[in-house]
Amino acid sequence: MSVVSDTSLAAYTTLRLGGPAGTVTTAVHTDEAVAAVRSATSAGRPLLILAGGSNVVIGDDGFDGEVLLLRTRGIEAVAEDASGVLVRVAAGEPWDDFVAHTVANGWSGVECLSGIPGAAGATPIQNVGAYGQEVAHTIEAVHAYDRQTDASLVMTPAQCGFGYRSSVFKHNDRYLVTAVDFRLARSGESAPIRYAELARSLGGEAGDRVPLRQARDTVLKLRAGKGMVLDPEDRDTWSVGSFFTNPVVPADFFATLGEMPHWPAADGTVKIPAAWLIENAGFPKGFAGAGVAISGKHTLALTNRGTGTTAALLDLARTIRDGVHARFAVELHPEPVLINCAI
Repeated sequence: MSVVSDTSLAAYTTLRLGGPAGTVTTAVHTDEAVAAVRSATSAGRPLLILAGGSNVVIGDDGFDGEVLLLRTRGIEAVAEDASGVLVRVAAGEPWDDFVAHTVANGWSGVECLSGIPGAAGATPIQNVGAYGQEVAHTIEAVHAYDRQTDASLVMTPAQCGFGYRSSVFKHNDRYLVTAVDFRLARSGESAPIRYAELARSLGGEAGDRVPLRQARDTVLKLRAGKGMVLDPEDRDTWSVGSFFTNPVVPADFFATLGEMPHWPAADGTVKIPAAWLIENAGFPKGFAGAGVAISGKHTLALTNRGTGTTAALLDLARTIRDGVHARFAVELHPEPVLINCAI
């Protein structure tokens, strides 16, 4: 492990925002990460765990404690049969590297999650999803260190409590995710395409299967067109991806809103696209604040234009949230984890 002091956390987030940390510890092995978490816990030191930094907003005052950078690596097929494979990926492995590996090896199930920034260990925390897939569809187990019991454990999907962009790990510092097991099909074709936009781009219909490489390349092209593939030269990608989740509302309340795009959600509720609400509340692509702006490519991405601050970004988020509520009486909620800041 390496330890440094007084480091700006902006260097470790895709927003390129965030103040200083007390110390930054880098762990390249799982046992190092566990030891660092155990030490901070026993000493009562504040601890923040970062991997890809793609779903976190850190305040301008930073984090006055220990920041653990998870840089563990490894992808291993731990069990195989004629139809499928159980793949274990280290928590610090870059997520898109893992997806590329699965496509190259003919393992189907996460190809539509191509291009998502961040690390593999963060995907169960957020129950990451896009283009009709989410990691809960293929996760078989999550390996974690439990700070309360000082023990390593293997958690089933039921124990992970997966929901829409949520899990027992989110907003909960009890666990350090160390590895994730994915059950993937052995197939050169994608899982059935569930997302209408992706199906159209592939020239087919929902339910079709296409070659894995075609699915991945098409998703990458779609994401790049929305500024959702990291590019250091493109300020539209200096974001946390979608800043707000799509609101889910009761059906009787939705019936009062008038015509708008929507789709069914769990238990008879209705999901509304946040991007549509934002645009129709008067906040178009490119809508700007002080050094920050809505992406010019995607309404859900709030971006740092290179001179922004976290305070300015959150001011923009509040303006959008309050404007949507005033127009539609619908509450938008942030998708990223907010550290030492709030909206």
